[in-house]
Amino acid sequence: MKALIISMNIAVFASGRGSNLMAILKAIEEGRLKARVVVVISNNSSSGALEIARSKGIDALHISRSQFSSDREYVDKILSELRKRNVELVVLAGYMKKIPAEVVSEYRNRILNIHPALLPSFGGQGMYGINVHKAVIESGVKITGVTVHIVDEEYDHGPIVLQKAVEVKDDDTPETLAERVLKVEHEVYPEAIRLFVEGKVNVFGRKVIIKNEN
Repeated sequence: MKALIISMNIAVFASGRGSNLMAILKAIEEGRLKARVVVVISNNSSSGALEIARSKGIDALHISRSQFSSDREYVDKILSELRKRNVELVVLAGYMKKIPAEVVSEYRNRILNIHPALLPSFGGQGMYGINVHKAVIESGVKITGVTVHIVDEEYDHGPIVLQKAVEVKDDDTPETLAERVLKVEHEVYPEAIRLFVEGKVNVFGRKVIIKNEN
């Protein structure tokens, strides 16, 4: 007999158009993911992700460091908005800012990020978006992919939850590779979130254990 799965409150942080947010919302709408996106936060006031959130009746917040006179006020604002909505999992979906250490600490092992390469390769500061795909092609590797990992205080460093490979074709450009990798992101991210929601992910230091599906 399967245990009753209770829906989990999720906050999504995004800076761009919000395609991974859409993939997550689609998984929820189709019943593949028992969760609720209770707030979308962006550092970019014109982010497509905020528009998507508003169209779905989800709280959409523009929170940027430039709005505050101190780091403390900025961090307090983020934490206040997460706490008031009883957020249980934070999902970074194309979020272009480093999460403050105080937020990482409060949500230790409860912040996920998706990276468009097979970490630990092609990760670190400055390795985001098209920069990653350019580096992959220039390196000559034949396989890249997608990584979902837990966020810690370092860029692209936390324990890996899921990875999926993507072939690098001989005629790929950074743009064509990015397009194919993004499609895989849309498959992998809802699945990784589902594992968290269903209590199948345990974190032990730098190691992630995925419980058997059965």
